[in-house]
Amino acid sequence: MKIMIVGGTRPNFVKISPILKLLRRHPEHFHPLFVHTGQHYDTRMSQSFLDDLEIGKPDIALGVGSGTQAVQTARIMESFEPVVLKEKPDVVLVVGDVTSTMACTLVCAKLMMPVVHVEAGIRSFDRQMPEEVNRIVTDALADLLLTPVAEARENLIREGIPDERIHFVGNVMIDTLVQCREHINNSAIIDDLGLNPREYALLTLHRPSNVDEEEPLRHIMDALGEIGKSVRIVFSVHPRTQKMLTQFGLSSQVEAIPGLINLEPLPYFDFLQLQRQARFVLTDSGGIQEETTFLGIPCLTLRENTERPITITHGTSKLVGTNTSVILQETKRILDHQWHRGQIPDLWDGHTAERILDVLKQKF
Repeated sequence: MKIMIVGGTRPNFVKISPILKLLRRHPEHFHPLFVHTGQHYDTRMSQSFLDDLEIGKPDIALGVGSGTQAVQTARIMESFEPVVLKEKPDVVLVVGDVTSTMACTLVCAKLMMPVVHVEAGIRSFDRQMPEEVNRIVTDALADLLLTPVAEARENLIREGIPDERIHFVGNVMIDTLVQCREHINNSAIIDDLGLNPREYALLTLHRPSNVDEEEPLRHIMDALGEIGKSVRIVFSVHPRTQKMLTQFGLSSQVEAIPGLINLEPLPYFDFLQLQRQARFVLTDSGGIQEETTFLGIPCLTLRENTERPITITHGTSKLVGTNTSVILQETKRILDHQWHRGQIPDLWDGHTAERILDVLKQKF
């Protein structure tokens, strides 16, 4: 079975890694081809992740680069179609909810090529998020929908997806975290930065709703200025966020935050070590909500809604938006040891890739 696996961003690579490794172990059954669209093209955002996760160089690199949502979608479709026509895979597997996921699914639907969507059915019910549109379109067109949580089935059924196309397999991101645990534990990043475990907060920020408008970004920075008086903050700065901080004239405010450590995007192992040892995490990333839930680390989610509500109901995350006072209030609860304990959701057990392969064998 020739399986074409598509990825374009760091979160995609984390989800692809365990699937690709398992496929490569069974050459008698599977011939995997990894296609990198180039949506993340910076070395820090791309190849370093592929190396750490032992994915290696892509079999096919489209190199689409940056652009608006429409431009990226068009470039990916234009580049991906001839690849599919040439390689004639038996099935195309897409992961997550980025532009690459939707664009490649659209190409396959036009060519009547079977598509499997890993991480199907999650919804924020907020179509202002580009990812929500990507999720809805991908799930409507995919032939097989593999869900990370049991509740995702209900979302898909409501949207008219036949039940026989839906399979609950669990969260494949957790497979990567489990498989890389030894490498993560061996990371020296904590010592390198002069930190003590549980004595710092970890921050990531990248969503357009938070960083492309000055007001929410300023509110978050105001909160960080106060938080920095109580605990050190490690800020892993996305290139997009750095650009907007400069554009809005907020760089000096960031530099004035007490004890702040400002870092470029980090390799996977170092970042997970920082996450694992943090007192708490502030983020607008869906994947980090999941990782902190698995690791049992308090997570303040800088968003008004989430497509991963199980990290709120079962896990260690709480929605705080960008309201300065709410962020500070919930930070105080964490520092006062008043945070709720979470639990790990069903099938977040490190064996999701195995279940995905079982479904592939059964269906194709």
